[in-house]
Amino acid sequence: QVQVVESGGGLVQPGGSLRLSCAVSGSIFSINPMAWYRQAPGKQRELVATITMGGSTNYTDSVKGRFTISRDNAKNTVYLQMNSLKPEDTASYYCNAVGVFPSGSRIVYWGKGTLVTVSS
Repeated sequence: QVQVVESGGGLVQPGGSLRLSCAVSGSIFSINPMAWYRQAPGKQRELVATITMGGSTNYTDSVKGRFTISRDNAKNTVYLQMNSLKPEDTASYYCNAVGVFPSGSRIVYWGKGTLVTVSS
């Protein structure tokens, strides 16, 4: 059984910072890639950032220069450092992990989300 657990969400003022963490546990061979998505009320879920096992990253334009994704492969953990937060960053943030197995099969795992609220 694979579990994906996010943490670190909360209420922050505009211009503030938060760091999200996501730990993947259970029987999994490797994880590639890992990613953060977000979903604001009344909107579709969108991809925020991705990171490969080798450390290559991609970001959606709206967070470039403000958010940084990183991972600890030994701990199967991915992080999202969010700086200069804006009210429009308010959303539930979801961790996504693609499990890769020796057979070559891939399974996508999702966390239950952590709420980030940016408000004064």
